Amino acid sequence: MPAKIDLKDFHWLLDIVQCMDVGVVVLDRQFRVEVWNGFMENHSCLGPDRVNGRNLFELFPEIDQTWLRRKVETVLELGTRAFSLWEQRPYLLRFENYRPITGEEDFMYQNVTFLPLATAGGKSERVCLVIYDVTEVARLKKRLDASCAGNFNR
Repeated sequence: MPAKIDLKDFHWLLDIVQCMDVGVVVLDRQFRVEVWNGFMENHSCLGPDRVNGRNLFELFPEIDQTWLRRKVETVLELGTRAFSLWEQRPYLLRFENYRPITGEEDFMYQNVTFLPLATAGGKSERVCLVIYDVTEVARLKKRLDASCAGNFNR
């Protein structure tokens, strides 16, 4: 049974979501943004006041709508988590790579976790996207692969 949280303590939960070093986005079934945390604001240069209530596809037209709609619908219908790894799809939202020293990559590579969010009645009506910056992992893996390919061709 999940722990009960007193409504008066709800503010610290919001602080946690805002300060996490991962993107947290909550979408309704019409792909309207309901939650947009600090990570998302920092990397998109769009604050919650500009995204809340707006359709994600209008905000980011480069998103592969067919793929994302299918992924989200599956998560909501089955009520189970799903994942997208950078090796399959380099990113969901094309954010600039912000690492000045190791900034060899043009964009942020991302892993994404899709979490169904159920109502009190148990029906999943929203999805939470957790977006992880895995640019450094991708950069090192690509370097390793290139190095191995170079050794293999000798």
